[in-house]
Amino acid sequence: MTSQNPDPLENNLTGLEPGGGVPPGETPPGEGTSVGPQGPRIPEDRGFTQYLWIILIGVMVLLVALFFVGRIVGILN
Repeated sequence: MTSQNPDPLENNLTGLEPGGGVPPGETPPGEGTSVGPQGPRIPEDRGFTQYLWIILIGVMVLLVALFFVGRIVGILN
């Protein structure tokens, strides 16, 4: 039984040129490592807006709770 090469274009494969260059139209090989940011992450200063949103949400929750308490007690019909 003779086995044929499953990839008939094996002799036409492209790759790196001598010296490590990449021929035109080729995708260069991937990097050996990927480096991200180094050192500690410095948190951003959100200032007053962060607290403003918390206060607004708290006020809305309080108003909804007061509405339902008023409905239960019978103040609001």
